[in-house]
Amino acid sequence: MTWRMQIVHSTRYRYSAPVFQSYNEARLEPRSDRHQAVLSSRVEVDPSTRVVRHIDYWGSVVHHFDLQVPHQELSVVGRAIVETGTAPVEPGDATWDDLADEALRDQFEELLVPTPTVSWNGEVTATAAEIRAASATPAAAAEAVAGWVHDRLEYVVGATGVQTTVNEVLGHGSGVCQDFAHVTLALLRAMGIPAWYVSGYLHPKVDAEIDEQAVGESHAWVAAFTGSVWPLDPTSMHPVAERHVRVAAGRDYHDVAPFRGIYAGRADQALEVSVELTRTA
Repeated sequence: MTWRMQIVHSTRYRYSAPVFQSYNEARLEPRSDRHQAVLSSRVEVDPSTRVVRHIDYWGSVVHHFDLQVPHQELSVVGRAIVETGTAPVEPGDATWDDLADEALRDQFEELLVPTPTVSWNGEVTATAAEIRAASATPAAAAEAVAGWVHDRLEYVVGATGVQTTVNEVLGHGSGVCQDFAHVTLALLRAMGIPAWYVSGYLHPKVDAEIDEQAVGESHAWVAAFTGSVWPLDPTSMHPVAERHVRVAAGRDYHDVAPFRGIYAGRADQALEVSVELTRTA
């Protein structure tokens, strides 16, 4: 089943005093792949400035721009229309021996090693070993990992931040989608399964009506290499299909942050973010 979805992702900064320079980058534009087709996409910036677009190391679209005039507000809006669920997602048939191959491990090295946010010891190491031993294939293990994380963590907004590590998340026992994804990545990588952090959107309604506007937010899930690139959503445990829109992928959240920037000036900032998702077909 396919959907056509319209996404409007708005980011607005308000400064307590004029700032004189800012340098920014946004990852708001989805890319077409075998599971989704991007029909249109643009990024709007106010105050108006020249915006440059490039593809980063991980294959994500990045818009970057700078402002050299005094301003007290900055608005960045990403708009896209995407056809989703264009091909069924299959897990692949890799064996544990396949994933142990030296050439494959070299190919995926960056998706197998720890990062400052996604590292593991103690509970993660023991749980990964237990799940791997009980799983005949990497695909079965990846599915079991997603289920374990879903059951182990409680979804609680505000309990963690983007710098929170896997061990801290497990200590809290709670977090949001980025934390569910980070813990899943740690378990997968600890058992030798290459895995990406994926950012995008999840429409909140399974039975969304045509042209019904829904309030959404950025979402995160993972993709494991189990013979093919197989996406799994440990937060919702829904199949990654027509309700998901992929925007960016990398090693962890810090490779795919929707927006980041710096500015010059002595001013406090207030941030407002909104996401509107509309199924149009």
